[in-house]
Amino acid sequence: MDKRIKLRTLLIGGLVTLFFLVIIGKVFWLQIVQGSFWEAYGKDKNWSRSQMIPATRGEITDRNGDALAINAPAYTVAINPKVILKYGLEDEVAQGLSKLLKKPESEIKSLIHSKNKDGEYFAQKEVRNEGWKIDQELKDKVAALSEQIKKNHKPKALAESGISFIEEQKRYYPKNTLAAHILGYTDREGIAITGLEKKYDNILHGVDGSIKYESDRKGVKLTKAEEVYKAPNDGSNIKLTIDDTIQYYIEDAMKEAYAKLKPISMTVIAADPNTMEILGMANMPTFDPNQYWKEEYKNNFRNHALASTYEPGSTFKIVTLAGAVQEGLFNPNATYMSGHIKIPGYKTPLYDVKHDGWGPLTYLQGVKHSSNVAFVKLGYEMLGKERLLNYIKSFGFGQKTGIELSGEAKGIVNPQRDIEYATTTYGHGITVTPIQQVAAVAAVANGGKLLEPHIIKEIDPPSGAPVITQPKVVRQVISPDKAKEVGSYLEQVVSDQKIGTGRHAYIPGYRVAGKTGTAVKPKTNGEAGYDYTKQVVSFIGYAPVNDPKILVLVVIDEPQDSDLGGGTAAAPVFKKIVSQTLEYMGVPKSNVAAGEPSETMTAAPDLKGMQLRDAKSSLTKKGISFETLGKGSKVISQYPSAGTMMSSAQRVFLLTEDSKAMEVPDLTGVSLRDAMEILTLMQVSVSVDGEGYVASQKVTKTGGKRSVLLTLQPPAATIRNTDTSTGNTPDKKP
Repeated sequence: MDKRIKLRTLLIGGLVTLFFLVIIGKVFWLQIVQGSFWEAYGKDKNWSRSQMIPATRGEITDRNGDALAINAPAYTVAINPKVILKYGLEDEVAQGLSKLLKKPESEIKSLIHSKNKDGEYFAQKEVRNEGWKIDQELKDKVAALSEQIKKNHKPKALAESGISFIEEQKRYYPKNTLAAHILGYTDREGIAITGLEKKYDNILHGVDGSIKYESDRKGVKLTKAEEVYKAPNDGSNIKLTIDDTIQYYIEDAMKEAYAKLKPISMTVIAADPNTMEILGMANMPTFDPNQYWKEEYKNNFRNHALASTYEPGSTFKIVTLAGAVQEGLFNPNATYMSGHIKIPGYKTPLYDVKHDGWGPLTYLQGVKHSSNVAFVKLGYEMLGKERLLNYIKSFGFGQKTGIELSGEAKGIVNPQRDIEYATTTYGHGITVTPIQQVAAVAAVANGGKLLEPHIIKEIDPPSGAPVITQPKVVRQVISPDKAKEVGSYLEQVVSDQKIGTGRHAYIPGYRVAGKTGTAVKPKTNGEAGYDYTKQVVSFIGYAPVNDPKILVLVVIDEPQDSDLGGGTAAAPVFKKIVSQTLEYMGVPKSNVAAGEPSETMTAAPDLKGMQLRDAKSSLTKKGISFETLGKGSKVISQYPSAGTMMSSAQRVFLLTEDSKAMEVPDLTGVSLRDAMEILTLMQVSVSVDGEGYVASQKVTKTGGKRSVLLTLQPPAATIRNTDTSTGNTPDKKP
């Protein structure tokens, strides 16, 4: 018995000893052999804390430094279910927050009753998404609700209501919808989604910093512990080429037209043709990047200005005209028969918009009427297929422009058959983007240089010099003198108030060049042919012709009234934008007609309100010719207006009585633009025959209303010695 007890005791003692030896061995292994590893692991997992320090996102401004995208304080609403349930505030909190945040009351109550994995009520729960990153105004309303709930508690006010705020930052767009498609937006988590925000996210975002330190079990920093601090590198600021005032003019004019015409969409681009800096770019319908999540915006994010393609129609005739002028093939006084033209090998002819035509026309008249036949003859017959295609590609079509925005399309330029080459001359059978058209026509306006369009003026990093974007010439497309000649023809498309299709773009006091476009849309769902009830109408032009400051393209996709063309629907939008912009730019009105020699200009003096004898004396001393309109003794109004730059060949017209009683002055030798200004001022209707300057005039009166027929003749310098029957000149290779 004793022996058995001794063995049992010895066995148990041995096991205990072995157990302690194992423990001591394990401790030795962990403390000595692996001590450094576990010490570092313990610091990293249990004591070490790491906190991210976000970099400040760069701001986006317009060319003048006006803020378009900035960082603003934001507040996230949070609730404390423990406090709310402890004091019985559930109904007050749920009802109040539901009313202010527009979040269902049932969802707020669900948050109040939510528990963690241990079955305990949360001490803090964010109210998402409605209470996430709200602005200061709404935050103040929620804070007022919190104070009211505390006061409502009887008999003694509560120290807390269970409602609190987490201070954060959010991206804010102070001008709301202005330039929305250019800027794009970041979501509420700060992730860039579209536009420049997305394209230049790396530059705008910067590099986040961090801080690492040691803490106790509760997360309190140890006072003597080391810390590692890495400073954030803030994002760069971006200054755009756009001017927010011009952008406002664009969007204001678009809203008016969009409400009236009710199209699918509208696009407007404004640029400085000399640098191809984009001064404004907008699409309708648009969106507010501050509220991008709204249901009404879900289909409005596409930037049609560069991502959508369309058949341009007659605005594309500028390219055909430029090629013909450059090759010496365009004779403005040569004639052809309008109406229709047959392409060899095809039974169905191609027609003008007026199928029976206007009879025999000069080619300049064909440009003014926007005659398809004229351009088929110029582009298909005279230039030929190879040279036509070369000019189209040289003007940048069929390739991306390189503008600093994502999603740019290339368009399609791939004519195969003769009929396709023929229709391409007037903008059918190819597709282009609005930004391509702007760059191409800018090449005509600026003296023949195709430039790369830019929307970023400079990038300004937190440290170091800003990176400034310089104009970039892609190629010389046509010569400066030929570009000027093309501009003179496009000016008459606008200035001829009788047959010019662009006459609704005429701006008194400014020389405007432009071209209308009306393109029937192809059928959808794989059907061949065109749907003549649907069309894209447009207008593109620039001003002043002699020193272009702005070029604007207006594109309207499917206006509700399918009978409206580019001249009646798009040109007035152009006129409103450009007239406001030129005045804003401080561009003086100039009334020198196309073709007049360059000379020293003088400003018209301010004569309004002066006695007629004093006004005449002042003009005589200054050597300025004048003519008096009316029999009054006092100047009621004048033309040109005070401050307008005049050439020595111009006259000042002094109006001295009610225009309805005045005789129509002798306008012989006056440019069409000046004549139109004067007669419009006198409330006299006008019709025009010919091109150039007033050669004669005929006044008629019908039903008490006066009208004037002005017969125009071109200056001798513009008459060309070529075969006037065909307009053909010897072929030249590009």
